[in-house]
Amino acid sequence: METENLYPATTKELADKKAALASKNLEAWRNFSKTVFEEGALPEKTKQLIAVAVAHVTQCPYCIRSHSKQAMRKGASKEEIMEAIWVAAEMRAGAAYAHATIAMDEMEKVV
Repeated sequence: METENLYPATTKELADKKAALASKNLEAWRNFSKTVFEEGALPEKTKQLIAVAVAHVTQCPYCIRSHSKQAMRKGASKEEIMEAIWVAAEMRAGAAYAHATIAMDEMEKVV
């Protein structure tokens, strides 16, 4: 399956249409996003690496593209980005295993 059919390309036209439907919300979100990714206690590069990892856990293809590119622009190497992705994979797998405790708890209740 081609990803173009599953995930439409982001275009200025689509962005403008989305913005017109909720411009006040979009402006607030853009300001929030800008603030979150500013240099602070964490360097911008680190924040982008976190975003790459989270984008893989949330499985947002647009976020993966955007934050991978931004991470490199902020100085992250390809190796650092891949390590961040592996951290995300471990956390997602670890969460699935950790939640097995819930299944075990329920199985123990069945007589």
